[in-house]
Amino acid sequence: MSDARNAAGKSTLADIYSHLPDSPSEKTLEQVDYDARHWSSPVKGPLKPGTPEHKKAMADMFRETFNPYKPSVIPWPELDPETLHRITSLPIWDIAVQTEGKARLRMAAYADMLDDPDVKDAIARNAWEENRHKEVLARMVEHYGIPLAPEDPYIEPRDTEWAYLVTGFSECWDSFFAFGLFSLAEKAGLFPMELIETFEPVMQEECRHILLFANWLAYHRAVMPLWRRPWFEMRVIGVLFFLLYERLSLVRSFDDDGVEHTQDNNFTVTGAQSMTDKQVDFVELMELCLTENERRFAGYDPRLLRPQMAPFAARVALGGVKLWRRLRGHKGADAQQAA
Repeated sequence: MSDARNAAGKSTLADIYSHLPDSPSEKTLEQVDYDARHWSSPVKGPLKPGTPEHKKAMADMFRETFNPYKPSVIPWPELDPETLHRITSLPIWDIAVQTEGKARLRMAAYADMLDDPDVKDAIARNAWEENRHKEVLARMVEHYGIPLAPEDPYIEPRDTEWAYLVTGFSECWDSFFAFGLFSLAEKAGLFPMELIETFEPVMQEECRHILLFANWLAYHRAVMPLWRRPWFEMRVIGVLFFLLYERLSLVRSFDDDGVEHTQDNNFTVTGAQSMTDKQVDFVELMELCLTENERRFAGYDPRLLRPQMAPFAARVALGGVKLWRRLRGHKGADAQQAA
């Protein structure tokens, strides 16, 4: 099956991310924004992964925090030439658009194979929101005249579980750094506040997405037969090694005029300097990422699990860098004293 309706008349994957969400809310924009950031389950007691209560809370959270903004009515602000050049020169737009395109298809494909109505609904809604992210980016690059490399055809994955794991872990990693970089851009004031406010709902949606993935992963492990667990954990390790390799590589493509486009898969780390006119310190950036990560998750039920991989890696890296700087400082002081 592809994005087109198959011969058997089965509903298309495009149906999932074109028609699933609820009708636009009649609430005020302020209330909608608040509801998208705050949610608690009415169920008392712990929400243990694998229980019906945990599964329902996971699905209810994602459905009830839906933000019904429309990409078609986003008022893109006019930019001065310097800001426009700064935005159009960022080497992220090709891979950003393509990443959202792959994510919507992979999530829709995985949702399509599920039988549990709660889990199916949550992941299908996630696919719909990924499609909306792609539409937001597409409208932005069109408005500002940002050249993109041609998109390869989006093909439904043959191994839907592997593809969903790749997408989920990738979003957990990238979103952690994106939270910090987005805050850095806002604090630096190099981008107009209208543009920051336009992308704020998208950033918060990414928080909801990885919150859903973390709880799906825990639920999936809990209800999985024990004999399947070793193979599943081997696949998870394989996904993490694949993402490590991908982050250390560059993706190159050529547009219709033969111009090479280099896409840095690790831009969330290496591109921090593009967000500010000041020197970016690694320790300060990692601490900002950790602070923003905690802030964005703060409004959701604390009994729901949070992604831990990227924050853990950041804390380990922070500890190592701080220790190295202290040791280097002591060695420098000893050298000066000897001199």
